[in-house]
Amino acid sequence: MKFIIAIIKPFKLDEVREALAGIGVAGMTVSEVKGFGRQKGQTEIYRGAEYTTNMLPKVKIEIATSDDMTPKVIEAIQQTASTEAIGDGKVFVIDLASATRIRTGETGDMAL
Repeated sequence: MKFIIAIIKPFKLDEVREALAGIGVAGMTVSEVKGFGRQKGQTEIYRGAEYTTNMLPKVKIEIATSDDMTPKVIEAIQQTASTEAIGDGKVFVIDLASATRIRTGETGDMAL
């Protein structure tokens, strides 16, 4: 099993969610987060004054998936979240040691 964490631009969330549903991803966790990478923030104008924000709004998607679904999930995220501009985000893949469904007690892939 793998745990996939994707950091994407907020306006791409619906497209990514639909693409993941289309390949059979049954569930995910979504969080609104802030961060920066190569973008180094952005300049905003508020009431005529210019200021720089260091942290940009992003969306973090977390998905637990089977090993065989991992490449499909990564490809779906990469294709739908891409704007071919700096700040599109990143996808991280971590080995998942175990998973247990609380309601039924199922473990492993059956819990996903």
